[in-house]
Amino acid sequence: MVTPLRRGPRTSGPKPGPEQPPAPPAPAAGQEEIRRQNLGAVLRYVHVHGPTSRAELTSRLGLNRSTIRALAADLSAAGLVTEDVPTSGRRAGRPSLVVSPRSERVYANALSIEPARLRAARIGLGGRILDLREAPRPLGMSPADAVTELAALVRRMDAGSDAGGAGGGDNPRAREAGGAGAAGTLCAGGAVAVADTTRDDDGTLHVGGADDTLAAALGAELGSGFVAGDMADIAALAEHTRGVAAGINDLVYLHGDTGVSAGIVTGGRLVTGHGGASGKVGHMVVNPEGRRCGCGSRGCWETEVGTQALLRRAGAPAGTSPIAVLRAAALGDAVAREALRAVADWLGFGVANLVNVFNPDIVVFGGTLREVYAAGARTVRRRLDTMALPASREHLHLRAGALGPDAALIGAAELAFGALLSDPLNGTAAGQPGPRDTAPQ
Repeated sequence: MVTPLRRGPRTSGPKPGPEQPPAPPAPAAGQEEIRRQNLGAVLRYVHVHGPTSRAELTSRLGLNRSTIRALAADLSAAGLVTEDVPTSGRRAGRPSLVVSPRSERVYANALSIEPARLRAARIGLGGRILDLREAPRPLGMSPADAVTELAALVRRMDAGSDAGGAGGGDNPRAREAGGAGAAGTLCAGGAVAVADTTRDDDGTLHVGGADDTLAAALGAELGSGFVAGDMADIAALAEHTRGVAAGINDLVYLHGDTGVSAGIVTGGRLVTGHGGASGKVGHMVVNPEGRRCGCGSRGCWETEVGTQALLRRAGAPAGTSPIAVLRAAALGDAVAREALRAVADWLGFGVANLVNVFNPDIVVFGGTLREVYAAGARTVRRRLDTMALPASREHLHLRAGALGPDAALIGAAELAFGALLSDPLNGTAAGQPGPRDTAPQ
């Protein structure tokens, strides 16, 4: 699967640059194509940035006021946005109406297949999580075997929406959905993020990931279009769109759970490799004399920086949370502190290699690596400074991910919204009605 990322200005730091105006259409493009692109630009802006005045849209997108007024009216008529008088601030003259995404009406189904759990979220236009449900993932359950349970989670969310957002026993974080029932809502499609590594009881690793078969099976179960991708790739999309790497077009996102994988973005595009199977950086050999990896090789990076490495170095019993080790290190436990130091040093070692190859503007740490980096940032940077080339490190920012455990779900929603944002009046997922064909608003 190729995951396109929105192209924007190249920046040298973590602050996003100004929004770019819509790309000029090809010379042969007609007025309808220009209108489609402009509608997409307006909808994408309010989807990413939230409620925005017409005046700001005019300034940010480089379109004139009358064009913005007409585009916002079309999107409002289609039930995708609302236009409201601002409720705060007093200015002379007529106030500029505020355009807001209709999060309670337009949503995507975002799913994740994680090492130990399955999650499903209903995420509204604008990135608002309306409902989130989860179930355990039994040891040995393949992604294909998870389809039935994921579909059941989605149906429970649908039932909760019909009942006005009622929660359930598997709903740890249901959010208000504005009372919209199924008859007045639009599903833009769905996407699933899949952890690329599973581990058997004997430690054997299985490195796989998402494929079109999984997406097709979910679509068949739920009657809507689905796309699938590896978890690190999709979490990278989330951080690039809404997180700590917003507006930065060259980044490496490192995700740790059972293994270590990466979402690598260069020039605003995700590097996916043949069959979408790139980013397996956990199996980059960093210590040829090191431990045997579950993949069959020796000295893979994840044997030195993964969760198992931290627990092993700390002498923690099986089942211990890595957070417990990090907490003990923060409280001064000598063994835990040395375990953290060693893992953070190897983390910096591997990051230095990646930085020399890809020369990103930012490296983002997610999953369990988020906490490891936060606790051992100085050690990571110290190792990086001894190994990375000056031209690759002087501009580099290292950051913990901003979206936490929801990054993969938020990224999956961004994938699912892609068609709608490209063609707001017609671009819903396969099998879904366009906004003008839905039930009355």
